[in-house]
Amino acid sequence: MANELQTFKAAAVQAAPVYYDLKASIKKAVGLIEEASKKGCSLIAFGEAWLPGYPFHIWLGAPAWSMQFTVPYFDNSLDLKSEDFAVLLKAAVDNSIMVSMGYSERCGGSLYLGQCLIGTDGKLIYARRKLKPTHVERTVYGEGYGSDLMVSDTGLGKVGMLCCWEHLQPLSKYTLYSQNEQIHIAGWPAFSLYRENAYALGKEVNMSASRVYAVEGQCFVIAASSVVTEGCLKMLHAETMVPDLLSLGGGSAMIFGPDGCELADYLPETAEGLIVADIDLNLIKYAKTVADPAGHYAKPEATRLLWNKAPLHAVETAEQKADHVTNIEGDSDDDTGEA
Repeated sequence: MANELQTFKAAAVQAAPVYYDLKASIKKAVGLIEEASKKGCSLIAFGEAWLPGYPFHIWLGAPAWSMQFTVPYFDNSLDLKSEDFAVLLKAAVDNSIMVSMGYSERCGGSLYLGQCLIGTDGKLIYARRKLKPTHVERTVYGEGYGSDLMVSDTGLGKVGMLCCWEHLQPLSKYTLYSQNEQIHIAGWPAFSLYRENAYALGKEVNMSASRVYAVEGQCFVIAASSVVTEGCLKMLHAETMVPDLLSLGGGSAMIFGPDGCELADYLPETAEGLIVADIDLNLIKYAKTVADPAGHYAKPEATRLLWNKAPLHAVETAEQKADHVTNIEGDSDDDTGEA
């Protein structure tokens, strides 16, 4: 957009939701949105499945044990057509701030790991779903499509989003790089699972992935996370049943510049608050002169990426099928693109 700001403040949330309580979590989110606005921020980002909290129960026991949380988690997941979501839309416009929210999305009888971007006018800019839930997440969530790998052109610049280990999927990252992403939202949960024997799930590896994303894509990365609280451990019976599998804290939010530098200080892992930093889009121009992976640093005669943006539907009407065929014949690049 021609009127994009070149400099502004952004906030990465490091905080716990009210686990498995959608309405209470939204109320807390509104408070954080208000706080970011008062600090002069134009953008605030929340972590993965922040509403109503990441489903840690799926990592703590057998499927039969974890089923006790199935109904409350489903009931407290977010419907984007609901009055609950309207509260977030209103908070964005009331505070003149762009909001990136991570949530468990309820759509029909299925759940999806979702992220959305809400404009300062209180309108939904873009909603996406995680393409491939990781490991046991697949027992809870459905999958997204190529159309969920989009970068939105906003008044703050070109904004893209991925969550958790989508940052370890090179092809998904490259798809966003190819759209000249300037501001990347990295949604993470708390890093307090399996501390004793799963180093790859910890903050060291995953904050490194966020940092590398900034350098690879020559963009700002706003990495937001949640925090595991005593209330969460008590609700999941983790302190008594599986004390070695999930622990307090795990917060690790940060904002990285396009050269990979940290733009603020980390909070203690059990602390809740906002990481706030200045974003200067002009710095991207310096980084791009050195390496632009989907531009002058690309080698398309050697390697190329096929990106299929066309979603598939379990049920398709004859009218939808006709429209789909027309779109393919009219502009095939809308359905399969090479970057």
